[in-house]
Amino acid sequence: MPKPNNTNNQAPAADRGESAPAADNPVKIKVRESSVAEFTSRHVPSAKEVEKFEEMINEATYASPNLNRAEAEAREEEIDESLNEIYQDDDGSMVNVREMDIKRKHGFLFWIFFPLLIAGSLGGAAYAAYHYFYLQPGSDATAVDLSIDGPAEVVAGEEFFYILHYHNQSNITVRNAGLSVAFPENYIFLDATAETSAGPGSWLIETIPPKYSGQIKIKGMIIAPIRTPNFISATLNYQPENFSSEFKKEATMTTAVRDIGIEFEFDYIKTVLVGDENELLISFRDKEQKHINNFRIRIEPQENIEWLGKKDKKIENEAEYTVVRPGVYDVPAILAEKTGLPAHFRVTNKASDFQPINIHIEHAYQNSGSEETDNFYLLHTETIDLEIMKSDLNLTLIINGSKDDQGIDFGDTLYYTLAYKNKGETEMKDVVVMAVLESDFLDWAGLDDPAKGKKGNNTLSWSKAELPALEALGRNEEGAIDFSINVAEKKAVDPRKTYTVKSYAQYSVGNKDDFSGGLDNRSNTITNKINSDLELFEQARYFSEDNIPVGTGPHPPKVGEDTTYKIYWRLENTLNELTDVSVAVKLPAYAAWDGKNRASTGSVSYDAQTREVSWTVGRLPLTASVADAEFSLKITPAEEDRNKIMVLLPGSTVKAADSETKALLSRTTKAKTTRLDDDDIAQGDGIVD
Repeated sequence: MPKPNNTNNQAPAADRGESAPAADNPVKIKVRESSVAEFTSRHVPSAKEVEKFEEMINEATYASPNLNRAEAEAREEEIDESLNEIYQDDDGSMVNVREMDIKRKHGFLFWIFFPLLIAGSLGGAAYAAYHYFYLQPGSDATAVDLSIDGPAEVVAGEEFFYILHYHNQSNITVRNAGLSVAFPENYIFLDATAETSAGPGSWLIETIPPKYSGQIKIKGMIIAPIRTPNFISATLNYQPENFSSEFKKEATMTTAVRDIGIEFEFDYIKTVLVGDENELLISFRDKEQKHINNFRIRIEPQENIEWLGKKDKKIENEAEYTVVRPGVYDVPAILAEKTGLPAHFRVTNKASDFQPINIHIEHAYQNSGSEETDNFYLLHTETIDLEIMKSDLNLTLIINGSKDDQGIDFGDTLYYTLAYKNKGETEMKDVVVMAVLESDFLDWAGLDDPAKGKKGNNTLSWSKAELPALEALGRNEEGAIDFSINVAEKKAVDPRKTYTVKSYAQYSVGNKDDFSGGLDNRSNTITNKINSDLELFEQARYFSEDNIPVGTGPHPPKVGEDTTYKIYWRLENTLNELTDVSVAVKLPAYAAWDGKNRASTGSVSYDAQTREVSWTVGRLPLTASVADAEFSLKITPAEEDRNKIMVLLPGSTVKAADSETKALLSRTTKAKTTRLDDDDIAQGDGIVD
């Protein structure tokens, strides 16, 4: 390094603010008061300019002849420290001048608009807060939910729960909350998970915190007729915090009664004679789902109908009951088997030809701890229609031993008894009695009438010519006419026809054919509806109808070897819809269930204890008039079975309820053996080898 030659110890030109020469890119330094900010706001030197500047400093420093080596080094160190102070940041780190940010002073316009910017930002933040806390759902005063959970259907008297759900979805507290419920008319309140504030159906919740969900479970029961809609509504009144207004939310639902758990039948003679005593038999039994254990029968009173007391002589399967007052009967228990209550009555005078009677079945509910019944709840109403007659000649028609309507089958024989009695005050002369049989399904060719009455268009009549007793009937004199006729065999079903036999009798006096006396000269009317044409076809096969083996093992069967057969069931029904359809057969002791079952509807099952194969079909509508099922069974002949034909099935039975005639149908097939009479492909006579 060259020695400095500055003997006056003056600072380099750069330190004094003077211009220093440079070979290529001289750095120009203006002389003025400066600071670090001033310096950094000026032109940033390049690397080459900095290098030239340092060379100039070195030359100025070491050029002075009066400086020794130590003084020169001290001078150099002083200069470096001065430069470091310029290029260091606040943390003492060296600044990269190439990447240095240049900050400018804020001008006059900045100080005018900056406060406005701050004010706008604060206003926007305030609006955003208002929008979030008051306008958004999180703070919406109406953001409170109320709903009701419960069953859509119940059985009368069944205990169940309604659950009231409330939810505060907002970010604010809800105060003064009260919940009220309007229960259905036939609802019985039993209990609730929260204590009521003003009787059943009222609760004071008071405070509901933000985002809080709560519920109240209400236990009760409904006692009402089948298919009766029962409407429940709930109302939640509340006041959000910081609001002076009250808000309200509502919820509703409907619960229907699908069954009352009791089955009723009403048997009576539709045609009654003024002054005669008649019987209305009300039969009942419980169902599988039953929650009602007692009821009362209340018959609406009418001026011309007198309800009589309990008779000393009991009927078969008579129920236990008490007569509360005429036309009102209390039944304390319901049994699984059918029992009956005979209500006796008399029509005192004729008000009209047809007269309805309303019968109400009610449950007497007693609150816990109460000795007396509090309320009666309606379960069922039945209306029966009577044909009222006021006649001097009492005609009573009986078919197959009954005065009631009943189902009949194609091919049945109907046995008629027509009883007559003079109930007038004087003798009746030249009486003509006619039986009217309205039907398209009677075989008149097979009529059996010992009295040889005259046949007409669906009529049969007798006068004194056929029955001498009809020439003169004294007071209270009586007699009977018997005859029978067959129901026609089944033919193709014609939907345009009515499959019934309607029968009644009428009379005239004076040997006349005038029977226009209306109901006053008629007997009771009996309507016999023809039961559906249900048929069960059964086959036992080794080969299917398509010549495909469906059995296994030897056929004819052999002693000690297993043979399986396929059993086919087919149901056909085309007249009336059927319910509760089932097929069953009990397997012989040597036959085993082999499974492999299938059914087009319902299901096939096997009970190992009873050894019974069952096909449960259920409902069989007319739109599905054919159904089929199948299963396999296995036999293993023993030595004592050798040279015998073995019975595979003793005969299967199908049972069903006719939805139109209300009759219980039953059909049984013939026994099936190893002869396989239904299988034309299988070889042999079925005798065990």
